[in-house]
Amino acid sequence: MDLTYPPEAETFRKEIRGWLEENLPAGWFDEGFEMTADEKKAFNEGWPAKLFAGGWICAAWPTEYGGKGLSTMENVVLAEEFANAKAPLRADFFGDTLVGPTILQHGTEEQKKYFLPKILKGEMAWCQGFSEPDSGSDLASLKTTAVLDGDEWVINGQKVWTTQAQYADYCFLLARTDPDVKKQAGISYLLVPMKQDGIEVRGIVQPDGTAEFNEVFFDGARCPKENVVGGLNNGWTVANSTLSHERGMSATTGFRRFAQELDLMVAEARRNGRIDDPIVRQGLARYHSKIQILRINGLRSLSATVNKTRDPAVAVLGVTNKMFWSEMHRDAMELALDIFGASSMLVDTQPESQTWPAVMRAKGRDTYRPSPMMSSFFFSRSETIWGGTAEIQRNIVGEKVLGLPREPKA
Repeated sequence: MDLTYPPEAETFRKEIRGWLEENLPAGWFDEGFEMTADEKKAFNEGWPAKLFAGGWICAAWPTEYGGKGLSTMENVVLAEEFANAKAPLRADFFGDTLVGPTILQHGTEEQKKYFLPKILKGEMAWCQGFSEPDSGSDLASLKTTAVLDGDEWVINGQKVWTTQAQYADYCFLLARTDPDVKKQAGISYLLVPMKQDGIEVRGIVQPDGTAEFNEVFFDGARCPKENVVGGLNNGWTVANSTLSHERGMSATTGFRRFAQELDLMVAEARRNGRIDDPIVRQGLARYHSKIQILRINGLRSLSATVNKTRDPAVAVLGVTNKMFWSEMHRDAMELALDIFGASSMLVDTQPESQTWPAVMRAKGRDTYRPSPMMSSFFFSRSETIWGGTAEIQRNIVGEKVLGLPREPKA
């Protein structure tokens, strides 16, 4: 690695710190700072507007599209300072992290001028319409269709595991627009309004009673003809761009959430004496080592980008890094349950706290809620699936990097 922070990046760092100190709630940086539920709600509602006013949402975008045109290292410093302050840096994940960069890369000028300002301002919520009941890992086998009727596409089909569909204004959707060519070649990437007749959203209730994921049914739904991104029947290429944004991790901050979890696990192991168990100690050491590998791989990738050098290994880091950290985190959460014990499956992980059912009854809710540790465990099981399953990513590495033959078709 050959990486240095230029003086202008460090000057920019001071600017960001000053803005954060001025705009975050009073006491934010004090030890033990907490907000009430109402304060959190007010903060979450008002923060996107503050981010937009500061110009921090998608700040690396070109200035003509509302960004600050930041350099790579300035963007790294921006991510670092927000991570250090534990302050959110997004208005809408699907908008400014996935579909926004995709429109920026593949969209027409008209699409950029219409959609990008609304994404930057946090005025337009998005959801992702990729997965279908029989098209998960084999996404190219999707069956949702879009047929041109005059100046509009008529859409029929079903999507599943569609996060935040119940709140979305638009869906970036993959649909089959040519059924007579090979499956990857007949797909288009459409921007579909969600608030219309012909679209039904049904929540998929999770064990904790929430319904973040949804099924979405399209029955004669419509979107304008010009809402195809990247050209007709080029959706497979465009979708892979979106997935590359989803798989991307900030080079110098992505590892930090895992390091924070490791600190909590070590503290609990010391408190309850499990730190003396050699198997637990070895597991913690293994997790620490993998976090450092993740950190170094991020720096390696960033170094190659900044110095415009070619590193053969960096070319596959986008796929292998996601596969690496998702499986690392899944295994770490199994270790965490061993450390926190059986109670972590049913009660809050802090020893002095009441059980969740008692807490919920006190708040007038008699529904089951898992502990924070159990929620992390549940979520870690999904991380090897979204953004491309680990099994499919292994196929990609085997075929594209190692030159292994493709698996024979049944």
